[in-house]
Amino acid sequence: MLRRTLAFLVFTALASYGQVTHERLLNADKEPQNWLTYSGGFASQRYSLLSQITPDNVKDLTLQWAFQQRSIEKFETTPIVVDGMMYLTQAPNDIVALDAATGEIKWLYNYTPARDARPCCGRVNRGVAIAGNTLYMVTIDAHLVAVNARDGKQLWDHEVAKASAGYAMTHAPLVIKDKVIAGVAGAEFGIRGFIAAFDVATGKEAWRFYTIPGKGEPGNETWAGDSWMHGGASVWVTGSYDPETNLTFWGIGNPGPDYNSDKRGGDNLYSDCVVALDADTGKLKWYFQFTPHDDFDYDAVQVPVLADVNWQGQPRKLMLWGNRNGYFYAFDRTNGKFIKGTPFVKVTWAKGLDEIGRPMRANDAMPTAQGTDIYPSQTGGTNWFSPSFSRHTNLFYVNSWEGVHAKFNKTNAEYQEGERFTGGAPNGPTCVASARPSAPTSSVIPRRSAKSSARGCTRTPATARASAQLTAP
Repeated sequence: MLRRTLAFLVFTALASYGQVTHERLLNADKEPQNWLTYSGGFASQRYSLLSQITPDNVKDLTLQWAFQQRSIEKFETTPIVVDGMMYLTQAPNDIVALDAATGEIKWLYNYTPARDARPCCGRVNRGVAIAGNTLYMVTIDAHLVAVNARDGKQLWDHEVAKASAGYAMTHAPLVIKDKVIAGVAGAEFGIRGFIAAFDVATGKEAWRFYTIPGKGEPGNETWAGDSWMHGGASVWVTGSYDPETNLTFWGIGNPGPDYNSDKRGGDNLYSDCVVALDADTGKLKWYFQFTPHDDFDYDAVQVPVLADVNWQGQPRKLMLWGNRNGYFYAFDRTNGKFIKGTPFVKVTWAKGLDEIGRPMRANDAMPTAQGTDIYPSQTGGTNWFSPSFSRHTNLFYVNSWEGVHAKFNKTNAEYQEGERFTGGAPNGPTCVASARPSAPTSSVIPRRSAKSSARGCTRTPATARASAQLTAP
C-alpha cells in the first residue's frame, strides 16, 4: 500500500509539473513567483507583485548565479519561469532550461536554421511561450517548433513562411486558449506581413491576418498600385490579450521600402499600426495608425500595455503605448478611440497630433538624396524594449533616448526577392547635448529628470524614469 501511495504521489507531481493551463495564464497575477508569458501576463504590464526586495534591503543583494549564453550574438530574450524552472532562448534558436534557484542547466534544445535564413537585424530570438507541458519557439528561418518542457525533445516543426524570400520570426509567441499566435518579420526584404494562429497540439494553421490588405479588401487603396505586394508591415514583438473582449493586440512594423515612399503613395495600412484582432478568428475589430505613410522606419512594434484606470473621474479600459515615433498614446482598448497623445522626446518630423491622434507632418520632414535631419532617429524615441506600468503609482515606465536624430537619405528601390528593399539609409543616429523639454500641461503628464549636460545620447532606463502619470488632474 505504501509503495502504491508513493508511486501515486510521484506520478501526481510529474503530471502537474509545468502544466500551464489557459486558466493559469488568465490568472498569472496570482502566481507572482512565476513569470508565465513574455510580458508576465496577458495585460503586458511587466509589474511584479513580489515584495521581498525593498528600498531598505536592495543594497544587500548579492549575485547567486549567472548564465552565460553560448553565442556572441545578440541576447534579447525574456525568460519565463514555471514552477521553479526557467526557460530562455539564446541565438540563433536554442532553448535552455535552467533550475531557477541554482542556474543549473537541465537541458538544451538546439535548432539549426536553414542556410538561406536572412533576418534583417541579427540572428536573435526573444523567448518562448508555454501551454500545458509544451514550449513554443519561432525561428529565424520562419518556422514554429514545439518542444517538450520536461526533457527538451522536439514534438513538431511547422514551416510558417519562405525564408529565402526574406521571411523570419524573432519574437516570443503568445498562447491564447488552444492557439499559438505569432507574426513574421522581414519588412526590409519586401515581404507581405501577417499574423497567424496555430493549433497548440499539431501546429496546423487556424487563421491568418495579413497586415497589408490585398486587392478588393478594405485598406488596399492606401497602397499605390501594386506596392502592397511587397510592403513589409512585419511583426517582431509579442502582443497582448484582453479576455473580457477576447481581443489580441499586436504592433505592426514599417512599410517597405523604408526610406523611399515614392512608389507606395497613401497611408499604407496596416503598417505602423496597432491592430485589435478577435483571438478565435483573427478578424480585425479595430486599428490605429501611429505614423501614416512612414518614411523614418518608425515600427509600431512596442508592447501594448493594458491597464484599467480612473480617467477624468470615470473608470476606463486603456491601452498605453510609448511609440517609436516619439509620442506617448492612450486609447480606449475596447474600440480603439484615441484619448491622448503627447511627445516624450524631441520630435521634428511632425508638428503635433490632431484631435483624432493623426500626426500633422512637418512640411520639410522627408528623406532626400542629400539627407534630411529628423528627430527622433530611426532608432526612435524608444524601440522594442518593453515598458512597464505600476498599478500602485499609475506611472508608465519606458526606456528612451533624448537628443537623438539622424539624416535620412533616399535612394532608388526595386524589389528583388530575397534582397534588401529599403530605398535608402539614415546617417546616424547622431547624438547631441540638449536639455530635455519641459513637461506639457495635459491629463497625461510626462515627468522629466533634470537637464542633461553630458554630450552624447542620453538613454534613460525604465526603472529610473516615469514618462507618464495616468491619473487625470
